[in-house]
Amino acid sequence: MSQEQPYVLVLYYSRSGQTAEMARQVARGVARRSGIEARLRTVPPVSPDTEASLPPVPDDGAPYASKDDLRHCAGLAIGSPTRFGNMAAPLKHFLDGTGDLWLNGTLAGKPAGAFTSTGSLHGGQETTLLTMMIPLLHHGMVLCGVPYSESALSDTRSGGTPYGPSHWAGTGEQQPLSEHEKTICQALGERLAGLALTLATGASDSHRTLT
Repeated sequence: MSQEQPYVLVLYYSRSGQTAEMARQVARGVARRSGIEARLRTVPPVSPDTEASLPPVPDDGAPYASKDDLRHCAGLAIGSPTRFGNMAAPLKHFLDGTGDLWLNGTLAGKPAGAFTSTGSLHGGQETTLLTMMIPLLHHGMVLCGVPYSESALSDTRSGGTPYGPSHWAGTGEQQPLSEHEKTICQALGERLAGLALTLATGASDSHRTLT
């Protein structure tokens, strides 16, 4: 991945692998747009054991996110399984450490969206997506959902909302993502990438005009 090319940061926490697969599908959608890339990053779990520590690089999957990954992104997609209608603690912990980015307005004007996975079909998908958007609004980001022009939203028999992609994982054996769920994930990624390019170009044009 080049250093110069803009990227959409696909930042997620996954416990059983379902949200991680959603993140990969979002990244596929980003890849449909030329001139921008997807950067997959995860966050480590948190523990009540204050002596616990993890290696700086996970054994498998995406690398752990750094604040610089967030600082330099052109767009952001955040994903988490639901925890009582909200994001999981590890992702919240990472975002809680971004006060300096908020203070400097680093993320203001950049597009962002959210995705989630739940064990039950009505287990908080929409509330999780909406509450995940609150810190993004505080950062001044431009929220991006999935419009109903994406036909998979009307055809899905499992996850999928206009607020963002969702997956119904089931409470027993984990169900794989349905084709509709994959389509909705990719639609969000492609839309975020397009918005990121448009907003970045507009910001550059405005800067040139002002100077």
